[in-house]
Amino acid sequence: MSAVRAAKLYQYSVKKNIKKAHIMDKSIIKEFAWIGKDYVKGKTKGVVLVFHGLGGGTKTEPSTEELEWANSGGLVVFPYYGPWSWMNRQARAMIDELVDAVYDAYELDESIPLICTGASMGGLGSLLYTRYAKRSVSACLANCPVCDLKFHFNEREDLPQTIRNAFLGYPESLDTLLEEHSPLEQVANLPDIPYRIIHGEKDPAVSKQNHSDKIIPAMRERKLNVEYVEVPKMGHCGPLPLKVLEDNTSFVAAAMSE
Repeated sequence: MSAVRAAKLYQYSVKKNIKKAHIMDKSIIKEFAWIGKDYVKGKTKGVVLVFHGLGGGTKTEPSTEELEWANSGGLVVFPYYGPWSWMNRQARAMIDELVDAVYDAYELDESIPLICTGASMGGLGSLLYTRYAKRSVSACLANCPVCDLKFHFNEREDLPQTIRNAFLGYPESLDTLLEEHSPLEQVANLPDIPYRIIHGEKDPAVSKQNHSDKIIPAMRERKLNVEYVEVPKMGHCGPLPLKVLEDNTSFVAAAMSE
């Protein structure tokens, strides 16, 4: 065996062992996400990913809405993918591995649906992860989502540094990366599943006119099953009216029953 061949085999072995060493299992899975297994009523009927907004991090207890999902059989998983990730490639790879680990650790049947939810940057994450996920997503719920990342880059003064940080070290141009990470630019690649998009008409942080109002026609042109909930007088992400919260619960429950 040549020295070059031996070196390549050694490098392959090292990479393979490193990958094995980082595979998530039940003993470390909660270091990568908050998992609401203790709140699920009865049999787990679905895995509900909850993506946080810009600046978010960890959590210690479920929200009222998440409790409702758990009451319907939803296993809520809140991934710790970083406060400024903008669902970049590293975040997507981590979540892919996390999802596989959740199904394995809790012995979930492969037929149990995976549902994406999130608000603001998490709304972008919900749509983008639905588009790129290794495991098929059954339904997607997004509240006040960032849909046009190119526009959003300059929408507020606090945004450019977070977006540049998310893509630091990527070889592509910023324009190319913004296209890859913009739901509006990825509509053609979204799976044909139920979508529910909510946006407040008075949102000062992620303008309805430049985000949801733009992606909804593009999705409908593709004849995707998308429900658009426009909430009068609501600001950024809430507070959501009771009827909207109830319908969110019904939307997630319906996705888990299919």
